[in-house]
Amino acid sequence: MSPDQTAPMRIAISGKSGCGNSTVSRLVADHLGLKLVNYTFKNLAAEHGIGFAELHARAGRDFSIDRTLDRRQLAAAAGGNCVLASRLAIWLLADAELKVYLSAPPEVRARRIAQREESRFEVALVATGRRDASDRQRYLDLYRIDIDDAAPADLVVDTSAHNQFEAAAAIVDAARALRAAAGGGI
Repeated sequence: MSPDQTAPMRIAISGKSGCGNSTVSRLVADHLGLKLVNYTFKNLAAEHGIGFAELHARAGRDFSIDRTLDRRQLAAAAGGNCVLASRLAIWLLADAELKVYLSAPPEVRARRIAQREESRFEVALVATGRRDASDRQRYLDLYRIDIDDAAPADLVVDTSAHNQFEAAAAIVDAARALRAAAGGGI
């Protein structure tokens, strides 16, 4: 399906690690025929030839890492008609036509992360808690953004209650409703 080129449709999707942000965003972009912008710390770490954990640790000491990542994401989203998948998407792309926050309890996210990374649940749960706290403090310090506050979102989807296809369908339905209300279609 081709997006209506006369009115931009930019969908910003945020969520903590393990919420399904990358998967759901890809499904939404594919379904609506929109460009996916999903440039992450993993991409940046690979570019620099270092591990994700090392880059994450450096980001805690060097805010230029986050700023570089965020600038790249916003530049890629500037062309319009896209899905921006990022921890900070709903705050950085504040004028997006649809802002979505994916949520899930820490235990659910840790279980997904453990499965994805082939680690033990207990280890993933501790690491997830530490990462959540580190990310929250870093974004508060850097941008005064509280990633625990979903208030900027137009739609909050609990991904522990929905699989990735159901979560994506809820977002696609919301985007179509917005476009229909504006007199267009996607």
